[in-house]
Amino acid sequence: MVIKHVELEIVCGITSRIPENSIPEVAFAGKSNVGKSSLINALMNRKSLARTSSQPGKTQTINFYNINQEMYLVDLPGYGYAKIAESEKRKWGVMIENYLHGSKQLRAVFLLIDIRHNPSENDKMMYDWILRQGYEPVIIATKLDKLKRSQVQKCLKAIREGLKLKSNAQIFPFSALTKQGRDEIWAYMDALL
Repeated sequence: MVIKHVELEIVCGITSRIPENSIPEVAFAGKSNVGKSSLINALMNRKSLARTSSQPGKTQTINFYNINQEMYLVDLPGYGYAKIAESEKRKWGVMIENYLHGSKQLRAVFLLIDIRHNPSENDKMMYDWILRQGYEPVIIATKLDKLKRSQVQKCLKAIREGLKLKSNAQIFPFSALTKQGRDEIWAYMDALL
């Protein structure tokens, strides 16, 4: 997709109603600090549209980025950040669940996993939870540039096994630094739309 116009158009907090959009949406979920904002910036060819931070737990809202008036990239709050109160985590969980159940335009949910590590218990819980919401999560294995090329297949295998992925499940290795994987993710999204 050639990106001519992009803007953060809608921000939904805990008390917000999920918007009834008329154009397709794809959502991105992932642990705090897995590189969600960096991925979104790379996909949109922007340096700082989605706020990146070295401090995890910054995204506390559901953010809708409108691209060319043709689709929304939806940034969901990160999970697994220990310094957030349990009551807040529960509210975020309800907010995300309301979105997954309430969106009539949601085409896919991408789950970001750090390629360097085996999926955590939180990653496994989120994967299973997205499945139970009726979506087959598409995996994006982030931070690819932090590995040697010889390690990549072993790490992808560990993600497949850790999440018990089906043999045909999509998994995209991605680096925000080198943009490797960006075109493949866009091709997948374009096919959905």
